[in-house]
Amino acid sequence: MSIEIKAPTLPESVPDGTIASWHKKAGDAVKRDELLVDIETDKVVIEVVSPADGVLEKIVKDSGDTIVSNELIALVKEGAADSGDAKPAAADDDKKAESKADNKTAASSDSKSESGSADAAPLSPAAKKLAEEHGLKAEQITGTGKDGRVTKEDVMNAIESGSKAGSGSAAPVSREHPVADMSSGRVEERVPMSRLRAKVAERLLQASQTTAMLTTFNEVNMEPVMSLRARYKDQFEKTHDGVRLGFMSFFVRACVEALKRFPAVNASIDGSDIVYHGYQDIGVAVSSPRGLVVPVLRNADHMSLAQVEGKIREYGLKAQDGKLSMDEMTGGTFTISNGGVFGSLLSTPILNPPQTAILGMHKIQERPMAVNGKVEILPMMYLALSYDHRMIDGKEAVQFLVTIKDLLEDPARILLEI
Repeated sequence: MSIEIKAPTLPESVPDGTIASWHKKAGDAVKRDELLVDIETDKVVIEVVSPADGVLEKIVKDSGDTIVSNELIALVKEGAADSGDAKPAAADDDKKAESKADNKTAASSDSKSESGSADAAPLSPAAKKLAEEHGLKAEQITGTGKDGRVTKEDVMNAIESGSKAGSGSAAPVSREHPVADMSSGRVEERVPMSRLRAKVAERLLQASQTTAMLTTFNEVNMEPVMSLRARYKDQFEKTHDGVRLGFMSFFVRACVEALKRFPAVNASIDGSDIVYHGYQDIGVAVSSPRGLVVPVLRNADHMSLAQVEGKIREYGLKAQDGKLSMDEMTGGTFTISNGGVFGSLLSTPILNPPQTAILGMHKIQERPMAVNGKVEILPMMYLALSYDHRMIDGKEAVQFLVTIKDLLEDPARILLEI
């Protein structure tokens, strides 16, 4: 019996998706819950697995094809995995499918060899796609991620070091986007922009063209927070089951308190209406192999420092593995972006519509500062608040940022809410 494999139901905000890569070929044996295909949307990569043991009978939508919710993408023939003579149903459809059927034996052999290797490390979806494009196998790449997981950066390092496949009997994987002649030493490669990168570009352009964006700056002395963290970090980690005390939780809590005092900064514009949110959902910008993503801390005003730190770490790991869900990246009333982790000293963050403000954190750097008439060396951080001037006046924006500064320079005020 053939089972229809359909695209998952996509949220209303995501009209369609793209077939990123098939992990099986037509005619390959599959097991229940085994990964078949990655579907890329504007926000996340969705993994579709086999519903039963059998054979991937037919691929209806190839890599690069656009799909919509619940659209048929493949057929799995249940219980035929051990028959040994299953052929792709698409073999009689056209020459393209015939080619797939002719190459089925070699492809299946390669797949079995890879899956049966005891030394092969797991690959993230982005890493797997890049490795396949360059003809690399998992066992040829040293993984630096959690539990030896191979990241996109690991694949890129392997490519740069010349660790190409082809030494075995398996034929190298053909590239959809071939590079220029490498003998000249001037290599170029043309690849389509990923849906996530395209969406990010669209939203950033939209923000710059449709908002009256302005940025105000201030600086904060991080010595009080750093001293508090150094004093209690070991006890904090033991008390909260290994959760480490970082700086982000202090910033989230400071932002929550400041948003309560200045509700316009926590609002959004919907057409000619202003929507004031009675809750604080804080988006935290996280770097992933696919680009920048912004998972959301729901009801951050009800979260403890430990809960904030634990959730941010969870989101970071999910982002690296491409496991963030739609719900985790939907919504948000305010965003925090930390360019300091990459060494940025100062920047002007761009708004994340329909939000009306975003806070930019930066590198902590020791600088000579005047304190009570004396020069002291203090760990200082520049803060930047970009805001939509249509919604927020300059006075409110400055007072909001000063509030965050005051709370961080005297962390007890966060606890006391004063």
